[in-house]
Amino acid sequence: MPEGDNVYQAATRMHAALAGKRLAASDFRVPAFATLDLAGWTVLEVVSRGKHLLHRLAPPPGNTHDGDGRLSVHSHLSMEGSWQVYGPGERWRKPGHTARAALTTEDGTSAVGFSLGLLEVIPTAEEDSAVGHLGPDLLGPDWDPALAEANLRALPERAVGAALLDQRNLAGIGNIYRCELCFLGRVHPATPVAAVPDLPGMVAMAKRLLEANKSRSRNTVGGFGPRNATWVYGRTGQPCLRCRTRIVHGSLAEPLPGTGPLLGETRERDIYWCPNCQPLR
Repeated sequence: MPEGDNVYQAATRMHAALAGKRLAASDFRVPAFATLDLAGWTVLEVVSRGKHLLHRLAPPPGNTHDGDGRLSVHSHLSMEGSWQVYGPGERWRKPGHTARAALTTEDGTSAVGFSLGLLEVIPTAEEDSAVGHLGPDLLGPDWDPALAEANLRALPERAVGAALLDQRNLAGIGNIYRCELCFLGRVHPATPVAAVPDLPGMVAMAKRLLEANKSRSRNTVGGFGPRNATWVYGRTGQPCLRCRTRIVHGSLAEPLPGTGPLLGETRERDIYWCPNCQPLR
């Protein structure tokens, strides 16, 4: 499941492979951009913003595109998406029918996006329209723990498990990290934000976890090793690593994006917790 650390890693790999190179071909397999040809454009950088990716491109000399001429390929991996880098002539490791975008440089290096949840090409000057709603990025230069905490506290009765997933509060946390953070904070995911005993500590822990995992395979438990890479997530029925109580799996209802909590439009998301370490008070 892609979360902020995975997206950061993808951006880092693609930046290393593509930055400074000119494109020989582009292939967008979505109707809105199927005819767009970015051959001759130069990849300036690839960056992550929370769980979003931005390939920033400069036009060929003499291009008269609007504004400063730069474009951004904006994508979101959603639940199943990924970007992969391939060398010249290397065979794709995923089915071709799942590819949504391919950017190939003049030296034959390619970045291919598979099963992307969102894909669009926008003027770089208008990126704010795509990612401006996001809160401070846990792995970005704009990280501001005080603002993240204030955003979370804006709705004090909201379940902390829902508030942590809301990218408008802080960007980069997905379902795995929210379950792990609630365990580490000794709170049930349904606990209201106002009742969390150490919200600043939880925000600080989120930063530490993503920083630790941005350059390695995800592991939230440290020295317990890769076979126990999470405290509670995905461990239904297994003993808690802290107290040996069996981990419980359930769901938490959350408002759908854009509907607000009062309209009754919700979705259920999986949660995992230890009933002894995280009692719902």
